[in-house]
This record gives sequence, structure tokens and C-alpha cells, in this order.
Amino acid sequence: MRDPVVLASGQNLFLCSGEGKGVHIKFVLYWTYDRRFIQEWLSAGNRTCPQTQQVLSNTILIPNHLVRSMISQWCTDNGITLPPVENQEEDLVTNNERKTFSKIFERIASSSNLSEQREAIKDLRLLTKCNSSLRAAIGEKPDSISQMISTVSNPELENNAEVLEDMVTTILNLSIHESNKKIIGDDPLAIPFLIRTLQSGTMEARSNAAAAIFSLSALNSNKAKIGELGAMRHLVDLLEHGSMIAKKDAASAIFNLCMLHENKSRATKSGVIDVTLKAIADDSLVDESLAILALLSGDHETVEEIGETGGVASMLRVIKEDQCKRNKENAVAVLFAVCMYDRTKLREIAEDENLNGSLAWLAQNGTSRARRKAAGILDKMKRAVHHTHYSC
Repeated sequence: MRDPVVLASGQNLFLCSGEGKGVHIKFVLYWTYDRRFIQEWLSAGNRTCPQTQQVLSNTILIPNHLVRSMISQWCTDNGITLPPVENQEEDLVTNNERKTFSKIFERIASSSNLSEQREAIKDLRLLTKCNSSLRAAIGEKPDSISQMISTVSNPELENNAEVLEDMVTTILNLSIHESNKKIIGDDPLAIPFLIRTLQSGTMEARSNAAAAIFSLSALNSNKAKIGELGAMRHLVDLLEHGSMIAKKDAASAIFNLCMLHENKSRATKSGVIDVTLKAIADDSLVDESLAILALLSGDHETVEEIGETGGVASMLRVIKEDQCKRNKENAVAVLFAVCMYDRTKLREIAEDENLNGSLAWLAQNGTSRARRKAAGILDKMKRAVHHTHYSC
């Protein structure tokens, strides 16, 4: 243990005096943990004490100076250098920040003045952008997310584009804090609100909704919820029709979501193959589009569609003309997958190879993965030629 901290865990005890009578007493136990490990526990979304399994009333970590001094003395006695305590200010929430958050939240949830509510929502957006500790404060009041979204759902606020932008950006800012990802994902209103904004918000709001989904999708549990709730088709639409920033946010979110197998078919059914191949043809978002296609190429349904919609020619062009090694790698990975599922495409690839020798060059000069994939395709082409000769 290097940086001991105290976490308070409350427990209820019923003292019985006989005949069913008694008194409830609440007492608090203070457990000491190493900061790094208890922070990992909390950041994973756990809200119970590891020792007592009781639900925590708060997640405030307090330095245990007594135990720290004992550790320091032991290290000195044994000739061991104790590493300095890391700066943990980002995860610490001060009383002033709690008061600030409570006041803003009260202005949002309780004020009957629409102008005051709009101002408060904008204030929260600005504060959560620049104050990392304030982002952590939401963990102490997780229900406040639903309450804020419910307030914004008021028709007089819901139709205000600026309010929606501020609210969705606040959720994005809050999601940056690791322990908030599960809190926001578990909130029944948060992900549906982001998806509605993706569908009908301003371009900035849609872009920030996609960025928030990307941030939240770091957790597999959130990947599943976001996919099940129908975000994919709106992300693909944004990838096709959004501003350049919005397209990049959408591409990042789609890629992250598709790391969960169930979301791959959702992306394909939402038209992501056509959109990414068109982007590559237009020399727009080539890196992101190739990364998505390479990730999806493990799915049979997706590979079939790539082969049927001109994907082979598109990948061959990237291998020949693109200067980026990673793009060549992703393109040849897609080609290899197409050959695995549809051997009829080998003839098209072989004709191009006879003219340009791109795969032979890549098998010698590409990244290690690109070399393997290119060599694999060349081997399949050779086997196909031998098989044809043998059949004849």
C-alpha cells in the first residue's frame, strides 16, 4: 500500500429488546484502501463497499495520514524509497464544488423561471467543461442526470435548440470522467436523450451527442444498450450527411460500438458499408472508413455486401495509391476477408495483381499484419490457378 485512503461505509443495526421491540442504529465503518485499487473499483462503476457490500452513500476518498506515516516509517527502517503520492485532485470533490453543483442543479430543476433555467444549464455546460472535479461531483448525486433531462423535456425548453446543445454537451463533459460512464449508461433517460438529439438536433448538438456516445461506449454494457436502443442508424446518417467534425465523431462512435459483435450486423443493416465505401471513393474520412470496414470484415454478412458493392476495386485502389501504411493494412485485411468468403473475387484481384503487383509489394514492404494478409491472398491465388490447371 502506497497511498492509503479512507472510504466510509454505513451499516444499519437493529437492537432487539424482546417482544419485537427495539431500535435501529446506524453506524459508520471506515475502511482503508490503497487509492489506486479502490479508485479502479469505483471507476468500474461499483457503488458498494468491497468489504461490507453495503451501498455507498458517497464515494469521497480521504487520505489516511496515520497509515501513510506508518508506511513511510517502515520504508525508512528497511531502506526502501516510498514513491511520492500522485496528484489526485481530479478525483477529489471539495465542499465548495458540491455547493456549486447543488446550487446550479437547484436552479435547473426547481426554478419556475425559464430564463433562469436556460442560464443554469449553460453555466453547468461551461463548468463541467473546465472543472474536472465538478465532473466527479455527479457521482455523488447520480439521479440528478434524469432530473435535469426531465426538466429539459419541458416543451418550452425542448424546442430551444441552444438548451438542447447545452444539455447534450454537459452529458458529454460528464462522461469524460471514467466513473461517470456507468452512471450515465445506467440512467434510464440519458442514452435515449442522446439518440433523440442525434436524430433531430442541430449539427453541433448531433456531433456532441455522437461524441458522448463514443465516450460512453468505452464500457461493453453501454455498447449493448446503445446498440439495442437504435443509435446506429442515426450515427450512420450523421457519418454520411454531417459536418466534417460530426462525421469524425460519428465514425469514432460507430467503430467503438462495433467492437461488440451484436452491433456489427446493426451497422451493416444501417447502411454503413455504402457510406464508408462512398467516403473512400471521395477521399473523405478514408482512415476512419477503412478502420470501420476492417473491424466489420469478420462478419460474413458484411463481407458479402462489401464484395457485392464494389468494395474489392476500392480496396485495391487504396493498396496501390494510399501512402498510409495503416490504411493499406486495413484495406488488405478487408480483401483477405472477402477472399475467405467469396473465392470468385480472386479473379478480379488476380487481374489487378498481374497489372500492378501491389500485393506482392505489400507482402514484402507492408506492416507485419499487412504482409501476412497479402501473402495469404497471393497463396490463395496460386492455389486457385493450380486447381484450375488440375481441373483442366
